[in-house]
Amino acid sequence: MSNLAPVALFTYNRPDHTKRTIEALKNNTLSAETDLLIFSDAAKNITQQSMVDAVRAFTHTVEGFKSVRIIERQTNFGLAASIIDGVTNVLAEYGRIIVLEDDMVTSPYFLQYMNDSLSQYADFHEVASIHAYVYPIAGLPDTFFLRGADCWGWATWRDRWDWFEPDGSKLFAQLKQLNLLNKFDYNGSYPFSNMLRDQIAGTNNSWAIRWHASAFLLNKLTLYPGKALLSNIGHDGSGVHCGESETYSAELRADRLLLTDIPLRESEPAFKKFEQFFLESKPSVVRKMMLKAKSVFKKFL
Repeated sequence: MSNLAPVALFTYNRPDHTKRTIEALKNNTLSAETDLLIFSDAAKNITQQSMVDAVRAFTHTVEGFKSVRIIERQTNFGLAASIIDGVTNVLAEYGRIIVLEDDMVTSPYFLQYMNDSLSQYADFHEVASIHAYVYPIAGLPDTFFLRGADCWGWATWRDRWDWFEPDGSKLFAQLKQLNLLNKFDYNGSYPFSNMLRDQIAGTNNSWAIRWHASAFLLNKLTLYPGKALLSNIGHDGSGVHCGESETYSAELRADRLLLTDIPLRESEPAFKKFEQFFLESKPSVVRKMMLKAKSVFKKFL
């Protein structure tokens, strides 16, 4: 396969997670033909410095890819600014991109699926992005589309990333004006609109909710696999943005996913299955309070 997309990997202060992420990626069938760009954010404060240094020491030993380029931030960007800046610059150079964070373990066919999909839908502007993770939901088709975008192992093209709107207030106003907030929240089953409100208020700095809303408002689609090609290992309490949870644990697809032609529209059955999954996964009131307290505490670390 020619014209493989580069992988942009965003790291911070978790050397063990980073090692697992890179080792899994190196075991992919196309790794030796893939350019890897590693973005290393600088420490937010002195307490994080030794772990950031450990991540950087490890990244300088990475091999097994077509090329490895390391971008070490000199100041702390934070995840949102680091991803927005990194994705924009990589797309300016390559035109397409596969994006990972330092807590994402991929199947051996992850790169194959992402590159196959980027090639198949390159000229279809109904499609905003490709996604590798899917919730552990039974009965999904091999591939399907949902409206919007997503953030756990994703890929896109330069002309689609141009749709990204960084102003959360503008996005929320448009969703409200068009009476789309309930649809955006999967009929009230998941609080995406609250995440956008929190971003506007400054209580989170999510790039992902803005990317999702940007694509959603344009009625653009993201391609999903019926079975995950990626697992997020960050729900162990180690991350800044993810708490402890096994809700999203997914068994990875073990073979190559062969793409077939499917309608370029949102899958209503898949939407309904997502909605039901969100409803069944809602945490208890006590659990919500514990997660909120933990999130507040981490802001001071």
